[in-house]
Amino acid sequence: MEPEERSHHVKTAYQVCDVKDSRQLAAFLAKEGQLLLPMLDLIERTEAAVDEVIDVVGRAAVEAILLMSAQAVAGPKHPGKAAGAIRWHGLQAGVVTLSDRKVRVRKPRLRRQGPGSSGEVDVPAYETMQRDGRLRERMLEILMHGVSTRAYEQVLPEMAETVGVSKSEVSREFVEASQAALKTLAERRFDDKEILVIYLDGLVFGACHVLSAIGVDAEGYKHVLGMVEGASENAAAATWLLEDLVARGIQPAGVEGGRRRLFVIDGSKALRAAIDAVYGTANPVQRCRKHKIANVTEQVPKALRDQVKAAMRAAYRLDHEEGMARLRKQAEWLEQEHPTAAASLREGLEETFTVNTMGLPAELRRCLATTNIIESPQSGVRMRTRRVTRWRDGGMALRWAAAAFLATERHFRRIMGYEHLWMLKSYLDGTREAVASKRKAG
Repeated sequence: MEPEERSHHVKTAYQVCDVKDSRQLAAFLAKEGQLLLPMLDLIERTEAAVDEVIDVVGRAAVEAILLMSAQAVAGPKHPGKAAGAIRWHGLQAGVVTLSDRKVRVRKPRLRRQGPGSSGEVDVPAYETMQRDGRLRERMLEILMHGVSTRAYEQVLPEMAETVGVSKSEVSREFVEASQAALKTLAERRFDDKEILVIYLDGLVFGACHVLSAIGVDAEGYKHVLGMVEGASENAAAATWLLEDLVARGIQPAGVEGGRRRLFVIDGSKALRAAIDAVYGTANPVQRCRKHKIANVTEQVPKALRDQVKAAMRAAYRLDHEEGMARLRKQAEWLEQEHPTAAASLREGLEETFTVNTMGLPAELRRCLATTNIIESPQSGVRMRTRRVTRWRDGGMALRWAAAAFLATERHFRRIMGYEHLWMLKSYLDGTREAVASKRKAG
Protein backbone atom coordinates (compact mmCIF):
# COMPACT_ATOMS: atom_id res chain seq x y z
CA MET A 1 0.00 0.00 0.00
CA GLU A 2 1.35 3.45 -0.97
CA PRO A 3 1.92 6.12 1.76
CA GLU A 4 -0.88 8.27 0.37
CA GLU A 5 -3.31 5.36 0.64
CA ARG A 6 -2.27 4.62 4.20
CA SER A 7 -2.81 8.27 5.10
CA HIS A 8 -6.28 8.21 3.55
CA HIS A 9 -7.31 5.16 5.59
CA VAL A 10 -5.98 6.60 8.82
CA LYS A 11 -8.03 9.77 8.35
CA THR A 12 -11.25 7.88 7.61
CA ALA A 13 -13.90 8.75 10.21
CA TYR A 14 -15.58 5.91 12.11
CA GLN A 15 -18.65 6.16 14.31
CA VAL A 16 -17.98 4.56 17.69
CA CYS A 17 -20.83 3.42 19.91
CA ASP A 18 -20.69 2.75 23.60
CA VAL A 19 -20.76 -1.06 23.79
CA LYS A 20 -22.33 -0.86 27.24
CA ASP A 21 -25.39 0.82 25.83
CA SER A 22 -27.01 -1.47 23.30
CA ARG A 23 -29.60 1.18 22.46
CA GLN A 24 -26.97 3.44 20.88
CA LEU A 25 -25.58 0.56 18.87
CA ALA A 26 -29.09 -0.56 17.91
CA ALA A 27 -29.93 2.92 16.60
CA PHE A 28 -26.71 3.00 14.58
CA LEU A 29 -27.28 -0.47 13.10
CA ALA A 30 -30.85 0.40 12.20
CA LYS A 31 -29.67 3.54 10.46
CA GLU A 32 -26.99 1.59 8.58
CA GLY A 33 -29.35 -1.33 8.15
CA GLN A 34 -28.37 -2.73 4.75
CA LEU A 35 -26.19 -5.27 6.55
CA LEU A 36 -29.18 -6.56 8.52
CA LEU A 37 -31.87 -6.60 5.82
CA PRO A 38 -31.29 -10.27 4.91
CA MET A 39 -31.44 -11.16 8.60
CA LEU A 40 -34.70 -9.23 9.01
CA ASP A 41 -36.24 -11.12 6.11
CA LEU A 42 -35.15 -14.50 7.49
CA ILE A 43 -36.32 -13.74 11.02
CA GLU A 44 -39.76 -12.57 9.91
CA ARG A 45 -40.14 -15.71 7.79
CA THR A 46 -38.97 -17.85 10.75
CA GLU A 47 -36.27 -19.33 8.55
CA ALA A 48 -33.32 -18.38 10.77
CA ALA A 49 -32.74 -19.02 14.45
CA VAL A 50 -32.56 -15.96 16.64
CA ASP A 51 -29.46 -17.46 18.24
CA GLU A 52 -27.58 -17.23 14.93
CA VAL A 53 -28.19 -13.50 14.82
CA ILE A 54 -27.12 -13.14 18.45
CA ASP A 55 -23.91 -15.03 17.78
CA VAL A 56 -23.01 -12.62 14.95
CA VAL A 57 -23.88 -9.17 16.20
CA GLY A 58 -25.29 -9.59 19.69
CA ARG A 59 -28.29 -8.20 21.47
CA ALA A 60 -27.98 -4.84 19.72
CA ALA A 61 -28.57 -6.48 16.37
CA VAL A 62 -31.86 -7.92 17.57
CA GLU A 63 -32.95 -4.50 18.77
CA ALA A 64 -31.90 -3.04 15.42
CA ILE A 65 -33.96 -5.68 13.61
CA LEU A 66 -36.94 -4.75 15.77
CA LEU A 67 -36.46 -1.08 14.84
CA MET A 68 -36.27 -1.92 11.15
CA SER A 69 -39.34 -4.14 11.38
CA ALA A 70 -41.22 -1.28 13.07
CA GLN A 71 -40.08 1.11 10.35
CA ALA A 72 -41.53 -1.22 7.72
CA VAL A 73 -44.90 -0.86 9.46
CA ALA A 74 -44.93 2.79 10.58
CA GLY A 75 -42.26 4.35 8.37
CA PRO A 76 -39.15 6.11 9.68
CA LYS A 77 -39.35 8.42 12.67
CA HIS A 78 -39.88 12.13 11.90
CA PRO A 79 -39.24 15.02 14.28
CA GLY A 80 -42.26 17.06 15.23
CA LYS A 81 -45.86 16.02 14.68
CA ALA A 82 -46.16 12.51 13.32
CA ALA A 83 -48.16 11.76 10.20
CA GLY A 84 -49.83 8.54 9.23
CA ALA A 85 -52.26 6.13 10.86
CA ILE A 86 -49.55 4.18 12.75
CA ARG A 87 -47.25 6.19 14.98
CA TRP A 88 -44.18 5.60 17.13
CA HIS A 89 -44.66 5.65 20.89
CA GLY A 90 -41.15 5.19 22.18
CA LEU A 91 -39.62 1.94 23.43
CA GLN A 92 -40.79 -0.65 25.92
CA ALA A 93 -39.32 -3.69 27.61
CA GLY A 94 -39.59 -7.02 25.82
CA VAL A 95 -38.21 -10.54 25.93
CA VAL A 96 -36.70 -12.61 23.11
CA THR A 97 -36.55 -16.40 23.41
CA LEU A 98 -33.27 -18.10 22.54
CA SER A 99 -32.49 -21.81 22.43
CA ASP A 100 -31.27 -21.93 26.04
CA ARG A 101 -32.41 -18.70 27.69
CA LYS A 102 -34.52 -15.56 27.37
CA VAL A 103 -32.96 -12.13 26.83
CA ARG A 104 -34.43 -8.74 27.70
CA VAL A 105 -34.57 -6.24 24.83
CA ARG A 106 -35.97 -2.76 24.21
CA LYS A 107 -38.58 -2.99 21.49
CA PRO A 108 -40.38 -0.21 19.58
CA ARG A 109 -43.95 0.57 20.56
CA LEU A 110 -46.39 1.36 17.76
CA ARG A 111 -49.99 2.58 18.07
CA ARG A 112 -52.74 3.07 15.50
CA GLN A 113 -54.31 6.53 15.54
CA GLY A 114 -57.62 7.86 14.37
CA PRO A 115 -61.26 7.72 15.50
CA GLY A 116 -62.28 4.22 16.49
CA SER A 117 -58.94 2.70 15.48
CA SER A 118 -56.75 3.36 18.51
CA GLY A 119 -54.71 0.40 19.70
CA GLU A 120 -51.36 -1.33 19.86
CA VAL A 121 -49.77 -2.50 16.60
CA ASP A 122 -47.52 -5.57 16.55
CA VAL A 123 -43.91 -5.42 15.39
CA PRO A 124 -43.73 -8.42 13.01
CA ALA A 125 -40.17 -9.51 13.85
CA TYR A 126 -40.91 -9.38 17.59
CA GLU A 127 -44.06 -11.48 17.22
CA THR A 128 -42.08 -14.06 15.27
CA MET A 129 -39.46 -14.22 18.01
CA GLN A 130 -42.19 -14.64 20.61
CA ARG A 131 -43.50 -17.73 18.81
CA ASP A 132 -40.12 -19.44 18.91
CA GLY A 133 -40.59 -22.66 20.91
CA ARG A 134 -36.97 -23.73 21.20
CA LEU A 135 -36.64 -22.62 24.82
CA ARG A 136 -39.43 -25.05 25.67
CA GLU A 137 -37.66 -27.79 23.72
CA ARG A 138 -34.36 -27.01 25.44
CA MET A 139 -36.03 -27.20 28.87
CA LEU A 140 -37.49 -30.57 27.93
CA GLU A 141 -34.08 -31.83 26.85
CA ILE A 142 -32.46 -30.64 30.08
CA LEU A 143 -35.17 -32.04 32.33
CA MET A 144 -34.94 -35.36 30.49
CA HIS A 145 -31.31 -35.48 31.60
CA GLY A 146 -32.53 -35.62 35.18
CA VAL A 147 -32.20 -31.98 36.21
CA SER A 148 -34.72 -30.74 38.74
CA THR A 149 -36.68 -27.58 37.97
CA ARG A 150 -35.36 -26.32 41.30
CA ALA A 151 -31.85 -26.28 39.82
CA TYR A 152 -32.62 -24.92 36.38
CA GLU A 153 -30.50 -21.77 36.94
CA GLN A 154 -27.38 -23.95 36.81
CA VAL A 155 -28.22 -25.51 33.46
CA LEU A 156 -30.00 -22.76 31.53
CA PRO A 157 -27.10 -20.35 31.10
CA GLU A 158 -27.82 -16.81 32.28
CA MET A 159 -31.58 -17.38 32.11
CA ALA A 160 -32.44 -16.33 35.64
CA GLU A 161 -29.97 -13.45 35.60
CA THR A 162 -31.03 -12.24 32.17
CA VAL A 163 -34.76 -12.32 32.50
CA GLY A 164 -35.65 -13.79 35.89
CA VAL A 165 -37.54 -16.86 34.70
CA SER A 166 -39.28 -18.54 37.62
CA LYS A 167 -39.35 -22.24 38.45
CA SER A 168 -43.07 -22.23 37.80
CA GLU A 169 -42.51 -20.91 34.28
CA VAL A 170 -39.96 -23.66 33.62
CA SER A 171 -42.58 -26.15 34.81
CA ARG A 172 -45.22 -24.66 32.53
CA GLU A 173 -42.87 -24.79 29.57
CA PHE A 174 -42.09 -28.43 30.33
CA VAL A 175 -45.78 -29.31 30.60
CA GLU A 176 -46.34 -27.92 27.10
CA ALA A 177 -43.30 -29.71 25.68
CA SER A 178 -44.16 -33.04 27.32
CA GLN A 179 -47.77 -32.77 26.12
CA ALA A 180 -46.40 -32.33 22.61
CA ALA A 181 -44.20 -35.41 23.12
CA LEU A 182 -47.20 -37.47 24.25
CA LYS A 183 -49.22 -36.24 21.25
CA THR A 184 -46.37 -37.17 18.90
CA LEU A 185 -46.20 -40.65 20.37
CA ALA A 186 -49.97 -41.16 20.31
CA GLU A 187 -50.19 -40.16 16.62
CA ARG A 188 -47.41 -42.38 15.29
CA ARG A 189 -48.36 -44.67 12.42
CA PHE A 190 -46.77 -48.06 11.76
CA ASP A 191 -48.38 -49.04 8.47
CA ASP A 192 -44.95 -49.06 6.80
CA LYS A 193 -43.22 -51.05 9.56
CA GLU A 194 -43.20 -54.85 9.66
CA ILE A 195 -43.34 -55.32 13.42
CA LEU A 196 -42.43 -58.91 14.30
CA VAL A 197 -42.09 -58.69 18.09
CA ILE A 198 -44.04 -56.68 20.67
CA TYR A 199 -42.77 -56.29 24.23
CA LEU A 200 -45.24 -55.20 26.91
CA ASP A 201 -44.35 -54.10 30.43
CA GLY A 202 -45.40 -51.62 33.10
CA LEU A 203 -43.70 -48.73 34.88
CA VAL A 204 -44.52 -47.33 38.31
CA PHE A 205 -44.36 -43.59 39.07
CA GLY A 206 -45.28 -43.17 42.73
CA ALA A 207 -48.90 -44.27 42.94
CA CYS A 208 -49.31 -44.05 39.15
CA HIS A 209 -48.81 -46.85 36.63
CA VAL A 210 -48.01 -46.68 32.92
CA LEU A 211 -48.20 -49.67 30.59
CA SER A 212 -45.93 -49.36 27.55
CA ALA A 213 -45.16 -51.26 24.35
CA ILE A 214 -41.97 -51.49 22.30
CA GLY A 215 -41.81 -53.22 18.93
CA VAL A 216 -38.99 -54.75 16.89
CA ASP A 217 -39.25 -54.67 13.11
CA ALA A 218 -37.93 -57.18 10.59
CA GLU A 219 -34.62 -55.31 10.37
CA GLY A 220 -34.07 -55.46 14.13
CA TYR A 221 -34.84 -51.80 14.85
CA LYS A 222 -36.77 -50.95 18.02
CA HIS A 223 -39.71 -48.55 18.14
CA VAL A 224 -41.66 -47.07 21.04
CA LEU A 225 -45.18 -48.09 20.00
CA GLY A 226 -47.38 -46.56 22.65
CA MET A 227 -48.43 -46.35 26.28
CA VAL A 228 -51.48 -46.04 28.45
CA GLU A 229 -52.18 -45.13 32.05
CA GLY A 230 -52.70 -48.35 34.00
CA ALA A 231 -50.85 -51.34 35.42
CA SER A 232 -49.97 -54.51 33.49
CA GLU A 233 -52.60 -56.33 35.58
CA ASN A 234 -55.26 -53.89 34.43
CA ALA A 235 -57.18 -55.79 31.74
CA ALA A 236 -58.96 -52.68 30.44
CA ALA A 237 -55.70 -50.74 30.09
CA ALA A 238 -53.98 -53.66 28.35
CA THR A 239 -56.84 -54.07 25.89
CA TRP A 240 -57.00 -50.34 25.17
CA LEU A 241 -53.26 -50.21 24.44
CA LEU A 242 -53.38 -53.13 22.01
CA GLU A 243 -56.50 -51.79 20.29
CA ASP A 244 -54.72 -48.47 19.89
CA LEU A 245 -51.80 -50.24 18.20
CA VAL A 246 -54.24 -51.87 15.78
CA ALA A 247 -55.77 -48.46 15.03
CA ARG A 248 -52.32 -47.10 14.20
CA GLY A 249 -51.40 -49.76 11.69
CA ILE A 250 -50.19 -52.86 13.60
CA GLN A 251 -52.90 -55.14 12.29
CA PRO A 252 -53.65 -58.68 13.50
CA ALA A 253 -53.46 -61.75 11.28
CA GLY A 254 -56.44 -62.18 9.00
CA VAL A 255 -56.72 -58.45 8.28
CA GLU A 256 -55.20 -56.82 5.21
CA GLY A 257 -51.65 -55.83 6.10
CA GLY A 258 -51.78 -57.90 9.29
CA ARG A 259 -49.64 -60.81 10.46
CA ARG A 260 -48.82 -63.04 13.42
CA ARG A 261 -46.31 -61.69 15.91
CA LEU A 262 -44.34 -62.82 18.91
CA PHE A 263 -45.45 -61.16 22.15
CA VAL A 264 -43.07 -60.99 25.10
CA ILE A 265 -44.67 -60.28 28.49
CA ASP A 266 -43.87 -60.49 32.18
CA GLY A 267 -46.47 -63.15 32.95
CA SER A 268 -49.44 -60.88 33.59
CA LYS A 269 -52.71 -62.74 33.06
CA ALA A 270 -54.40 -59.50 32.00
CA LEU A 271 -51.82 -58.96 29.25
CA ARG A 272 -52.14 -62.57 28.15
CA ALA A 273 -55.93 -62.30 27.87
CA ALA A 274 -55.73 -58.94 26.06
CA ILE A 275 -53.37 -60.38 23.42
CA ASP A 276 -55.80 -63.20 22.65
CA ALA A 277 -58.77 -60.82 22.62
CA VAL A 278 -57.25 -58.23 20.29
CA TYR A 279 -54.73 -60.16 18.17
CA GLY A 280 -56.14 -63.69 18.30
CA THR A 281 -54.98 -66.95 19.82
CA ALA A 282 -52.54 -67.95 17.05
CA ASN A 283 -49.77 -65.59 18.17
CA PRO A 284 -46.88 -67.16 20.11
CA VAL A 285 -46.35 -65.63 23.55
CA GLN A 286 -43.07 -65.75 25.44
CA ARG A 287 -43.14 -65.38 29.22
CA CYS A 288 -40.15 -63.49 30.59
CA ARG A 289 -37.71 -65.98 32.12
CA LYS A 290 -36.11 -63.38 34.33
CA HIS A 291 -39.45 -62.63 35.97
CA LYS A 292 -40.18 -66.34 36.31
CA ILE A 293 -36.85 -67.04 38.02
CA ALA A 294 -37.42 -64.11 40.40
CA ASN A 295 -40.95 -65.27 41.23
CA VAL A 296 -39.78 -68.82 42.04
CA THR A 297 -36.65 -67.96 44.00
CA GLU A 298 -38.55 -65.49 46.18
CA GLN A 299 -40.54 -68.48 47.49
CA VAL A 300 -37.53 -70.48 48.71
CA PRO A 301 -35.00 -69.84 51.53
CA LYS A 302 -31.94 -67.75 50.63
CA ALA A 303 -29.70 -70.80 50.98
CA LEU A 304 -31.48 -72.49 48.06
CA ARG A 305 -31.92 -69.53 45.73
CA ASP A 306 -28.65 -69.81 43.83
CA GLN A 307 -29.18 -73.52 43.29
CA VAL A 308 -32.73 -73.08 41.99
CA LYS A 309 -31.70 -70.17 39.80
CA ALA A 310 -28.82 -72.15 38.25
CA ALA A 311 -31.09 -75.14 37.57
CA MET A 312 -33.69 -72.98 35.83
CA ARG A 313 -31.13 -71.16 33.69
CA ALA A 314 -29.56 -74.46 32.64
CA ALA A 315 -32.95 -75.88 31.68
CA TYR A 316 -33.79 -72.85 29.51
CA ARG A 317 -30.72 -73.56 27.38
CA LEU A 318 -31.99 -77.01 26.48
CA ASP A 319 -34.43 -78.18 23.82
CA HIS A 320 -37.93 -77.24 24.91
CA GLU A 321 -39.06 -80.79 25.64
CA GLU A 322 -35.99 -81.71 27.66
CA GLY A 323 -35.90 -78.33 29.40
CA MET A 324 -39.53 -78.56 30.53
CA ALA A 325 -38.96 -82.13 31.75
CA ARG A 326 -36.04 -80.94 33.89
CA LEU A 327 -38.09 -78.13 35.42
CA ARG A 328 -41.03 -80.41 36.15
CA LYS A 329 -38.61 -82.61 38.07
CA GLN A 330 -37.38 -79.49 39.86
CA ALA A 331 -40.99 -78.66 40.79
CA GLU A 332 -41.48 -82.16 42.19
CA TRP A 333 -38.39 -81.70 44.36
CA LEU A 334 -39.63 -78.31 45.60
CA GLU A 335 -43.14 -79.60 46.23
CA GLN A 336 -42.29 -81.33 49.51
CA GLU A 337 -41.05 -78.32 51.47
CA HIS A 338 -41.80 -75.33 49.23
CA PRO A 339 -45.14 -75.95 47.51
CA THR A 340 -45.66 -72.27 46.68
CA ALA A 341 -42.38 -72.20 44.76
CA ALA A 342 -43.33 -75.41 42.95
CA ALA A 343 -46.70 -73.98 41.93
CA SER A 344 -45.01 -70.78 40.70
CA LEU A 345 -42.57 -72.84 38.62
CA ARG A 346 -45.32 -74.91 36.99
CA GLU A 347 -47.55 -71.90 36.24
CA GLY A 348 -47.11 -70.85 32.61
CA LEU A 349 -44.09 -73.16 32.25
CA GLU A 350 -44.73 -73.90 28.56
CA GLU A 351 -44.69 -70.25 27.56
CA THR A 352 -41.27 -69.71 29.11
CA PHE A 353 -40.00 -72.12 26.42
CA THR A 354 -41.85 -70.60 23.45
CA VAL A 355 -38.73 -69.34 21.65
CA ASN A 356 -37.05 -72.74 22.14
CA THR A 357 -39.67 -74.26 19.83
CA MET A 358 -38.76 -71.97 16.91
CA GLY A 359 -35.33 -73.30 16.00
CA LEU A 360 -33.70 -69.89 16.46
CA PRO A 361 -29.99 -69.24 17.17
CA ALA A 362 -29.07 -68.80 20.83
CA GLU A 363 -28.06 -65.13 20.33
CA LEU A 364 -31.51 -64.20 19.07
CA ARG A 365 -33.30 -66.36 21.66
CA ARG A 366 -31.63 -64.40 24.44
CA CYS A 367 -33.25 -61.17 23.17
CA LEU A 368 -36.64 -62.79 22.79
CA ALA A 369 -36.80 -64.80 26.02
CA THR A 370 -37.04 -61.89 28.47
CA THR A 371 -38.49 -58.39 28.64
CA ASN A 372 -34.97 -56.89 28.79
CA ILE A 373 -35.55 -55.15 25.45
CA ILE A 374 -38.25 -52.99 27.04
CA GLU A 375 -36.78 -52.88 30.54
CA SER A 376 -33.56 -51.31 29.27
CA PRO A 377 -35.28 -48.17 27.91
CA GLN A 378 -37.46 -48.18 31.01
CA SER A 379 -34.25 -47.77 32.99
CA GLY A 380 -33.54 -44.72 30.85
CA VAL A 381 -37.00 -43.40 31.67
CA ARG A 382 -36.39 -43.92 35.40
CA MET A 383 -33.06 -42.11 35.13
CA ARG A 384 -34.69 -39.15 33.42
CA THR A 385 -37.52 -38.95 35.95
CA ARG A 386 -35.62 -39.81 39.13
CA ARG A 387 -35.71 -36.27 40.49
CA VAL A 388 -39.49 -36.06 40.41
CA THR A 389 -40.67 -36.65 43.97
CA ARG A 390 -44.39 -35.93 43.65
CA TRP A 391 -46.54 -37.49 40.95
CA ARG A 392 -49.83 -35.62 41.00
CA ASP A 393 -51.82 -37.87 38.67
CA GLY A 394 -51.67 -40.35 35.83
CA GLY A 395 -51.66 -37.60 33.24
CA MET A 396 -48.42 -36.22 34.63
CA ALA A 397 -46.89 -39.71 34.67
CA LEU A 398 -47.93 -40.27 31.04
CA ARG A 399 -46.42 -36.97 29.90
CA TRP A 400 -43.11 -37.60 31.64
CA ALA A 401 -42.99 -41.19 30.42
CA ALA A 402 -43.66 -40.15 26.81
CA ALA A 403 -40.99 -37.44 26.85
CA ALA A 404 -38.47 -39.75 28.54
CA PHE A 405 -39.18 -42.68 26.19
CA LEU A 406 -38.71 -40.46 23.12
CA ALA A 407 -35.45 -39.09 24.53
CA THR A 408 -34.26 -42.65 25.24
CA GLU A 409 -35.35 -43.86 21.80
CA ARG A 410 -32.70 -41.68 20.16
CA HIS A 411 -30.09 -44.08 21.51
CA PHE A 412 -31.80 -47.30 20.42
CA ARG A 413 -29.70 -49.86 18.58
CA ARG A 414 -30.72 -52.95 16.69
CA ILE A 415 -31.25 -56.03 18.82
CA MET A 416 -28.55 -58.67 19.09
CA GLY A 417 -29.03 -61.43 16.55
CA TYR A 418 -31.07 -59.19 14.24
CA GLU A 419 -29.48 -60.86 11.21
CA HIS A 420 -31.40 -64.03 12.16
CA LEU A 421 -34.82 -62.37 12.36
CA TRP A 422 -35.68 -63.82 8.96
CA MET A 423 -35.91 -67.18 10.76
CA LEU A 424 -38.44 -65.78 13.22
CA LYS A 425 -40.38 -64.20 10.36
CA SER A 426 -40.44 -67.55 8.57
CA TYR A 427 -41.79 -69.26 11.68
CA LEU A 428 -44.45 -66.60 12.19
CA ASP A 429 -45.51 -66.93 8.55
CA GLY A 430 -46.35 -70.61 9.13
CA THR A 431 -49.94 -71.83 9.17
CA ARG A 432 -52.24 -71.14 12.08
CA GLU A 433 -52.44 -74.86 12.81
CA ALA A 434 -48.66 -75.23 12.97
CA VAL A 435 -48.31 -72.34 15.39
CA ALA A 436 -51.16 -73.50 17.58
CA SER A 437 -49.88 -77.06 17.68
CA LYS A 438 -46.41 -75.95 18.71
CA ARG A 439 -47.86 -73.84 21.52
CA LYS A 440 -49.90 -76.82 22.65
CA ALA A 441 -46.92 -79.18 22.38
CA GLY A 442 -45.30 -77.57 25.41
